[in-house]
Amino acid sequence: MPEAGRSRAVALKYYAGLPAPFLLAKADGRLVERFTLIAQEAGVPVLRNGPLASALFPLEVGDYIPEEYFEIVARVFAFVKRIEET
Repeated sequence: MPEAGRSRAVALKYYAGLPAPFLLAKADGRLVERFTLIAQEAGVPVLRNGPLASALFPLEVGDYIPEEYFEIVARVFAFVKRIEET
C-alpha cells in the first residue's frame, strides 16, 4: 500500500502494436522534483495525478499498465496528444 502523503511520479510510454502502455520510469520522495524538471526541460508534458502515480508506482519499470487503469491512462494520453497538437 502506498505511503500516505508521499510524493510519487511515473512516466508512461506507449508504442503502437504493444498490448498496453508501460512504465518507463518512476521516482519518489525528493527525486520527484528533479524527475519533473528533467521531463519539462525535455519538452515532455507533465500532468499531476497523485492517485494514479501512487497506484502505478508499485510496478517495475518496463511493466505493462494493468487493465484496470486502461481508461484513465487512455485519458491521460488523449490529453497529452491535445497539448502536443496546440
